[in-house]
Amino acid sequence: MTMKESRTLEFENPRFLHALFNNDLSLLKRVEGSLNLQTTTRDAWLRFEGAPEAVRQACALMDQLEASHRQGISISPHLFDLALQSVTSDPPYTLDDVQCRRLVVSASRPPLIARTAGQVRYLEALEHHDVVFGIGPAGTGKTYLAMGKALALLREHIVERIVLTRPAVEAGEALGFLPGDLKEKIFPYLRPLYDALYDMLTPEEVERHVQRGLIEIAPLAYMRGRTLNHAGVILDEAQNTTCEQMFMLLTRLGTDSTCFVTGDISQVDLKPAARSGLAEAIETLHDVEGVAFHFFHNADVIRHPVVQRIVDAYNRRRGPHPAGPSGDR
Repeated sequence: MTMKESRTLEFENPRFLHALFNNDLSLLKRVEGSLNLQTTTRDAWLRFEGAPEAVRQACALMDQLEASHRQGISISPHLFDLALQSVTSDPPYTLDDVQCRRLVVSASRPPLIARTAGQVRYLEALEHHDVVFGIGPAGTGKTYLAMGKALALLREHIVERIVLTRPAVEAGEALGFLPGDLKEKIFPYLRPLYDALYDMLTPEEVERHVQRGLIEIAPLAYMRGRTLNHAGVILDEAQNTTCEQMFMLLTRLGTDSTCFVTGDISQVDLKPAARSGLAEAIETLHDVEGVAFHFFHNADVIRHPVVQRIVDAYNRRRGPHPAGPSGDR
């Protein structure tokens, strides 16, 4: 017979308690489903009943939410979910970890904060390593948060410029056959990076940074022969680099530079005979000091809910792919 435990938490008034779950009882239902326990609330008290470990986790959840609320932080549904993930996460984290790693990228835009447990650990890796690989399916925020971290480093004068690059696979890096000038040739391949920039900064900030050379966006082919000093380098769509291109980019790093590499090993667009540079990097660099790998899961997808279901469906059909072990290493 499974032993059960009951614990009742009391708060100063109903309004304070309701603020901890955003006045939304469906959030408490998520606690019941996630931890497999029962919740009862009335007036200014909340009771949990279930297995001892589940009750302990639920109380830890409310402790975190109460501490954040007393710090003046509004408990949004996504913050509630993040706290719920934290009490079952291994290794554990707290909402304080989330807040201290928020990224301030612009005075006119709200800070960026993690929205999943995977993103919390990704931001931790970005903070503590010189080279970080963020690997996972579409919509997990791997490129978005990498760019946010680079912009925060630029704002704090830790780096002097940002270099954003990605391979132009469909053009084979030979852009001369396309119509238009250089900017018109490469823009379609770099558009996702521009989109992220304009989402984080005002149009005036983007134009000013680009004109002053603080942000450079260029195809990967244009990195050859350069040394990137005091720079935050982001390589996006890394699964579409060849082994030679990946090695070339990683060896461009100069003094006081960082490099964030993002990609999805399940979406390689290279010709069948070419091996992905990202796949080789996973196998080669896993035990190199200063290099970290973070593997996102489908649960980290934060686009439209249907995106996660699409990713799950394709994974079931295709079976596992060589994306390396899960979690950080």
